[in-house]
Amino acid sequence: MMMVTAYNNGYYTHDDNLETFGLLWLDVAVNTNEENRRAQQQLRSIINHITTFEDPNLCQEYIQSVCLQDRLILIVSGRFGRELVPRIHHVRQLSSIYVYCKDKQKNQKWAKKFRKVSCFSRYSLLYICFFLKR
Repeated sequence: MMMVTAYNNGYYTHDDNLETFGLLWLDVAVNTNEENRRAQQQLRSIINHITTFEDPNLCQEYIQSVCLQDRLILIVSGRFGRELVPRIHHVRQLSSIYVYCKDKQKNQKWAKKFRKVSCFSRYSLLYICFFLKR
């Protein structure tokens, strides 16, 4: 059984996640933007365990608190990705990082240094859903 730490109201709690992967999503508007909420619904049809963050530091704390045997997929905005990815890319628990952004070319420049990172247009977030189904 896999034990995962979930961030809830400023405190970490443990819950049982029996899935192989946990999905994390970091964006300032992850829970307030209608497009993001719709995408979350579609993602939940693929994977039940989705944890959202609006703060990169809290996301980093969460990632570093997860058991080494767990595997995480991170969806992150370009803005937060530039800040967070260099600090967490080496973490074993992270299998893949998907950066979605308005300016794909600009973000691909910094992202190409990190093998786990793929960049997508912000408007291709549903493509990530399709990619995760494979």
